[in-house]
Amino acid sequence: MLEFPRWKVIWLWALTLVCALAAVPSLTSMTNIRLPASLPQPKVNLGLDLAGGSHILLEADPSQVRQQRIEGMDESVRGKLKAENIRISDISNNNGALSFLVEDPGKVDAVREAILPLTNGAGLTGKRDWTITVADGNRFVLTPTQEGIDQAVSQAMDTAVEVVRKRIDALGTKEPTIIRQGAQRIVVQVPGLQDPQQLKNLLGQTAKLEFKLVDSTALPSDVARGIAPPGSEIVPYANAGEGGGAPAIAVKRLGGIRGDELTNAQMSNNQQTNEPVVNITFNTEGGAKFAKLTTQNVGKPFAIILDGKVLSAPNINEPILGGSAVISGRFTTESANALAISLRSGALPVDLKVVEERTVGPDLGADSIRKGMIAMGVGTLALAVFILVTYGRFGVYACIALVINVLMILGIMGLIGTTLTLPGIAGFVLTIGAAVDANVLINERIREERHRGRRVVAAVEMGYKEASRAIFDANITNVIAAALMFAFGSGPVKGFAVVLMIGIATSVFTAVTLTRLWVAQWLRRARPVDLNL
Repeated sequence: MLEFPRWKVIWLWALTLVCALAAVPSLTSMTNIRLPASLPQPKVNLGLDLAGGSHILLEADPSQVRQQRIEGMDESVRGKLKAENIRISDISNNNGALSFLVEDPGKVDAVREAILPLTNGAGLTGKRDWTITVADGNRFVLTPTQEGIDQAVSQAMDTAVEVVRKRIDALGTKEPTIIRQGAQRIVVQVPGLQDPQQLKNLLGQTAKLEFKLVDSTALPSDVARGIAPPGSEIVPYANAGEGGGAPAIAVKRLGGIRGDELTNAQMSNNQQTNEPVVNITFNTEGGAKFAKLTTQNVGKPFAIILDGKVLSAPNINEPILGGSAVISGRFTTESANALAISLRSGALPVDLKVVEERTVGPDLGADSIRKGMIAMGVGTLALAVFILVTYGRFGVYACIALVINVLMILGIMGLIGTTLTLPGIAGFVLTIGAAVDANVLINERIREERHRGRRVVAAVEMGYKEASRAIFDANITNVIAAALMFAFGSGPVKGFAVVLMIGIATSVFTAVTLTRLWVAQWLRRARPVDLNL
């Protein structure tokens, strides 16, 4: 227990110094001291409650998910029955259901067999996500079940959380908190962002991009009255009526290309007009579809639609075979960049509206940090006085280990980029108190061994050996509790759990391993005949 080869001593001191030095940038950031820019500067990120920032609560509309499922089933049924050479008519996707008429009543059974694989089980509910009924002998009615809707909403919200996270990460913010709240809400907290408008503009955009052919057969007078030919729909322009232009346009409802087949989107400037535009690149499948669409429709107009509004409707002058395109629409530099970020991160599966927003100033966080530092300083000083009076030289080692423990916690948090929250400060203070427990157990065990008549070296060795078992057992249970808090807790609870787990590891390292190293070196050098314990 007291044998330390030279390589092990070097390794322990190197690890300690690296972690302690990594804490320097975080400590200097609280003062006016500036480190050279050439040096690496890992810093602890401050959470919303300490650094201030923006808090936004987003809510989705479940009815939109229902309509999306019906429209998706509409397209799937048409494609499936077309492949089976089964003709259908009188198709309607209104009133919360999809209905259609089978022109040949003798193929009703074939239709049922064809569309049944399009439905699935609704999770673990034991029910299907669609019900299929036949009315009047040959009219099919497909209705989404509530279980299927609930499952779709849950999947949409999970996807929305990831899309929101990608968009916020693209802003360069540190450690945002993005969690689901209930069935259809998302909480977004971005530390350091004092203006929530930029965040609202970014998250409020669904970024659902579509390329659809314009229905040239639609009469302008009908379009103005909102009447579209069969199989088409009316879509308004993003700048409706601006400059005397048409307020809306008719486009083919089915077919076209969706923006979920993009691989990249970047803001740039048009080389001729210098206006901001967005360059997009499709994946292999999307590029093939885009090439086919433009090849088969040369000379025809097609609409670029973003979030249900037409950005532009240019003519296809020639086939576009490179798998890339340019989106223009009277953008500003900021709006073009925001659109590029939104397209890169993917479209939101459902619209999110802001139902609550708050801006947290940094003043409260600064006061919390100051009071937390005072509490940590007072606690450390009180512990140092107690342990020095009680254990003498061994208390000195414990105090040095306590200071190194605090530095190592800050250093490790800075190296791995964790966020310090107000509960994290509480975890800091708790760790300081708990770190001394290990030294108390070790020193009291050494006392017992001396009272039993063991020699100094044997007592110290047995004290560390026996106390270490209890120390490791106790800290393993604490790590398990912290891991569960991190896995199942929300943002503040996770912040506490992270500091607690790091603090447990560093406190065991400093209070057991480092103090054992120092005691062993002192015993070999001084060879005392008794201990002042």
